[in-house]
Amino acid sequence: MISLKNKIAIVTGASRSTGIGTAICRSLARLGADIFFTHWQPFDETEGNGSEKDWPEKLRHELESLGIRASHMEADFANPETPALIMEQVEKSLGSASILINNATYCVPTHFRSLDIQLLDQHYVVNNRGPILLSTEFAKSFEKNAKGTPGRIIFMVSKGPDPDNLAYIATKGALIGLIEPLSVGLAPLQITVNGFDPGPTDSGWMNEEMKAGFLPMFPMGRIGLPEDAARAISFLASDESQWITGQVIKSEGGFLGK
Repeated sequence: MISLKNKIAIVTGASRSTGIGTAICRSLARLGADIFFTHWQPFDETEGNGSEKDWPEKLRHELESLGIRASHMEADFANPETPALIMEQVEKSLGSASILINNATYCVPTHFRSLDIQLLDQHYVVNNRGPILLSTEFAKSFEKNAKGTPGRIIFMVSKGPDPDNLAYIATKGALIGLIEPLSVGLAPLQITVNGFDPGPTDSGWMNEEMKAGFLPMFPMGRIGLPEDAARAISFLASDESQWITGQVIKSEGGFLGK
């Protein structure tokens, strides 16, 4: 049985009860990992799926009820100091982390008529600059503090022929391009680096019309759930996955849409 006891995991982007970030936190905590998660409510208030202002504290209490330690912070990746601040807070509240799940993302519709400099920059800052710098800060901290424990970095990625999400797909594609060279650079530290593509996942953004459209594309007869992604990520975060690195893993139930 997989165990993450005595490990500390950072999970970015756990702002909502139905999100993939929350499912990942729960899954890792059930396996014994202490959890530090981030959230950014202003995005959900204006452009996301609706804000749940009391959710971070509710989630902290839920995780602690599983017998692990948990802490969290607001993290605005538009602030270039945020990656260093996250690592500082993790060290203060829980200790040295060995698992990093880059789940926070920025996504608003962009097609060739609407894409402009501001929208492209907003996607880049959150989807590229933030997780890349957080990953390098994590690796430097790990190099200094690790005591024989393997490390894990996982990027949530996406790809596909979606003409209405040009900026999102482009910035996620940039992460895919980073994974292999970063995995080579961090292999001597025993840190694996992988990407994870969950495909379309019913995490709160799908209305009934969307679900009806997606369902025929899933040969297993149902749409992907946050828990599907969380279970696979828990394996990638475990010691059992040590020989898997530099990969982009698709876990999307045979999705036929791309």
